[in-house]
Amino acid sequence: MSRLEETFRALREAGRTGLVAYLTAGYPSVEETLRLVPALVEGGADVVELGVPFSDPLADGATIQRANFRALQQGVTPGTCLELVAELRRRGLTAPLLLMGYYNPVVAWGEGAFVEAAARAGADGLILVDLPPEEADGLRAACRAAGLDLVFLLAPTSTDERIARVAAQASGFIYCVSVTGVTGARSQLPPGLAEFVGRVRRRTDLPLAVGFGISTREHVEAVGRLADAAIIGSAIIDVVDRAGPSGAGRAGPDAAAQVRAYLETVTGRRRA
Repeated sequence: MSRLEETFRALREAGRTGLVAYLTAGYPSVEETLRLVPALVEGGADVVELGVPFSDPLADGATIQRANFRALQQGVTPGTCLELVAELRRRGLTAPLLLMGYYNPVVAWGEGAFVEAAARAGADGLILVDLPPEEADGLRAACRAAGLDLVFLLAPTSTDERIARVAAQASGFIYCVSVTGVTGARSQLPPGLAEFVGRVRRRTDLPLAVGFGISTREHVEAVGRLADAAIIGSAIIDVVDRAGPSGAGRAGPDAAAQVRAYLETVTGRRRA
């Protein structure tokens, strides 16, 4: 059983909504990432997505685009991301770690070689936003051989045929995109979310996680009535940015504490 499977099984047994937290690897610096990821887990994240910086993150809004650009400016590469995963494991992090990004860097590295390197580093799976299931057979086979989960995304516009295809190929969980748009914190969840998640649920027993636009405790509670986990990304980057200057590759001195406090609030561990 993979770390992801163990985590979602434990969440089901506890009757608790899971939290998947996203952070761009190398933002605002590699050193800060090594401080911030443990803070995410301490604050209540059950799973961590490390974003692999990419030059054209088309599924992401302005916040994560900016984080990608800053990380690339500082020379962060896919290799750097794997080194981060390995160092986090050396420092004792046990939570599931997923590498989230785009397909081009994986192709440039070589599918099989990248998957093997990710597994050696201690990653638990991949989320590649722009990889359709119709073109994923090779990568899926490599992930299966290496013991990594391959998470696919579905959108509200996904047809029942596409949902069934993803359900047959995904592992770990299915990422349900809440909106027909890009990432970014929003004030309200879309009214059609329940119907969309219900369509996915009827076709799979895999855990479902809802992302894009999640930023508050109320959002997490609403998602918990529909799915197994909520995913938060842009709102976490916003907390890091508000903690202080990051232009020189440094966050404010209390960024990790503020990230931890924010997640404690959205998970209900502390009152807002």
